[in-house]
Amino acid sequence: MNIDKLIAYESGDLSDSETINFFADLIKTKMAWSLQGHYGRVASAMIDAGFISSEGEVTELANETFNH
Repeated sequence: MNIDKLIAYESGDLSDSETINFFADLIKTKMAWSLQGHYGRVASAMIDAGFISSEGEVTELANETFNH
């Protein structure tokens, strides 16, 4: 896990696109489920919203929504 990204997320310094990619990495590595509960809840919400697959892949919906 990239500690710098974690700190940037905690500080509110990531863009929407960076946040999606950060959570995609957390889901891929399964760290989303090992960190404090907030991370698992946000990861689950992003999966449920269709922005990230359950395998940790950023979806086309997320790309269309956050890269425009």
